[in-house]
Amino acid sequence: MDALLCRNRVKDFQRWKSIFDSHAQAHRAAGLHLQGIWRERDQVNDVYFLFEVTDVAQAKAFIGAPGAREAAAESGVIEGEYHFLTHSSGY
Repeated sequence: MDALLCRNRVKDFQRWKSIFDSHAQAHRAAGLHLQGIWRERDQVNDVYFLFEVTDVAQAKAFIGAPGAREAAAESGVIEGEYHFLTHSSGY
């Protein structure tokens, strides 16, 4: 199983979440299936979210598209990072 782990520092969590949720169909179309969203306990505008990824190349194209940057800016992302992960057997 492949996964995409993301961290965003946002200006306002509620605004970010509203815009993030509005992109759910686009996420699914890109082969991204949301597994969960977490917030730092003491820094509530630091958001972590995890997607199961069905096609890594398609997911990379989606997050690298100009529309992704525009959506991040619109939702108030101050900074972010993402990591593609693969399951390591034996754990």
